[in-house]
Amino acid sequence: MRRLPPLIGLRTFEAAARHLSFKRAAHELHVTPTAVSHQVRQLEEAIGVSLFERRTRQVLLTAAGQVLLPVLRDGFDSFARVIDGLSRTPRRTVVTLSATPAFAAKWLVPRIEAFRQTRPDIDLTLLATLEAVDLGAGVADLALRYGPGPYPDLVAETLTVDRFAPVASPRLGIKKARDLQSATLLHFDWYRRDPRNPTWRRWMKIAGMDGIDARAGLRFSDETHAIQATVAGAGIALHSLLLVSDDLAQGTLEVPFGPELEGFSLHLVRGRDRPLSEPIEAVQTWLRAQFTAASQ
Repeated sequence: MRRLPPLIGLRTFEAAARHLSFKRAAHELHVTPTAVSHQVRQLEEAIGVSLFERRTRQVLLTAAGQVLLPVLRDGFDSFARVIDGLSRTPRRTVVTLSATPAFAAKWLVPRIEAFRQTRPDIDLTLLATLEAVDLGAGVADLALRYGPGPYPDLVAETLTVDRFAPVASPRLGIKKARDLQSATLLHFDWYRRDPRNPTWRRWMKIAGMDGIDARAGLRFSDETHAIQATVAGAGIALHSLLLVSDDLAQGTLEVPFGPELEGFSLHLVRGRDRPLSEPIEAVQTWLRAQFTAASQ
């Protein structure tokens, strides 16, 4: 453990020795010359040596004072540089965005690096969950909610209305609706039961197709796994065109035929009583821009 005299005494001595004046040191430290003299005297008593030769209207450094001054001066200069550097370091901000696991994996993750490039000062955290997190309690700053709404006690805006269509790997060679008779249907379980959910049963009714068991095939509890199975060529699925937009653009998936089903709306929501900071607004603006660009 270091045995050092009080810091205030060392700081006072350094100022007085640098100016060779108790009066000028007092002005720098915003104290009285008497206080400077008192602190220097206490320091001398603590270390057992005289640091100043006191003359009429003048003070000079003793040999001990000449040894101590450069050590303290360089040390305080180093402190000042480091502290100034720390204070100039940009303060990082964390913004937490909640979304479903499928939307986080298929849509947000591929785009998050582009956001980081534009706002490196914001650490965007993705909270992937099917549960509606408590935005009022600050569990997340923003959330993407997929459904019919409404969202009481939340500020909500509609980003887009989703659409669903039959999607398959081009490798399967599915071209016409009648090809469904020999194809494997892929399904995933909707978290919320709703008669408006885009399912194969609803699609076939709208498409006017019969003679096909709309419940047969492979079923997944997770939407992301169903998309992965579709890309792998395991069968044909009724997918969100929003979630598979990148796969469609890359040609790993295709929409061989219609019709399309209208899904639910995707809403951007935040707590009504939570403050809207600049970083949160920046994330909101970025999300709006992404959907605006996608619709053009």
